[in-house]
Amino acid sequence: MLLENHHRIFRAGWLRAAVLGANDGIVSTASLITGVAGAQVSHEAVITSGLAGLVAGALSMAGGEYVSVCSQSDTEAADLKIERDSLNNNFDEELIELAQIYIDRGLSSDLAYKVANELTNHDALDAHARDELGISIYNRAQPIQAAVVSSTSFAIGGFLPLFIAWVSSINKIISFVMTSSVIFLAILGILSAWIGGAPILPATARITILGIIAMVVTTGVGFLFGIVP
Repeated sequence: MLLENHHRIFRAGWLRAAVLGANDGIVSTASLITGVAGAQVSHEAVITSGLAGLVAGALSMAGGEYVSVCSQSDTEAADLKIERDSLNNNFDEELIELAQIYIDRGLSSDLAYKVANELTNHDALDAHARDELGISIYNRAQPIQAAVVSSTSFAIGGFLPLFIAWVSSINKIISFVMTSSVIFLAILGILSAWIGGAPILPATARITILGIIAMVVTTGVGFLFGIVP
């Protein structure tokens, strides 16, 4: 009986964007809220600042991810064009190069050339792109997916501390937002580790610790440069 293994590498692209967006949404919005609240302003000013930060952050995440991943996609496309041209103009040399890769991995010379021939006959560009460039259909850059996932997860993450701030009184905002945000970050760490098949404790620890540092520093800045009404 064959055991079915559920590998997580195929989730790497959207999972990275989702975790990055949600983490940034929670940390940046919570930090902005606590920083503004530390400056001793009104409850309305805190909520307005948090909402503005959430909207600006979501749009920034969408644009930033799209531009960044487009650059990666352009690089991949350029490399694939070079490989395609080389296959058209130097087919024999490319076949030898592919076979040598398999020899270096441990195959015998005869088997390596047989595998190289079989894969090249099936899909030459795919075979060479995978083993020479490390590019496959499973890890190709997807700018639109990255932009949508990042901005959506940022908005969801940012809404959580914003909602806590909205239902809290002005004198409790900092403590409530910081405490709840640590819990949200811990949950995010657990979920991302579980989805990605990684150890839960390290993933949770790094997300929560870095988030706490960001919120503490930002709150301190608010108190330091705040005004007293």
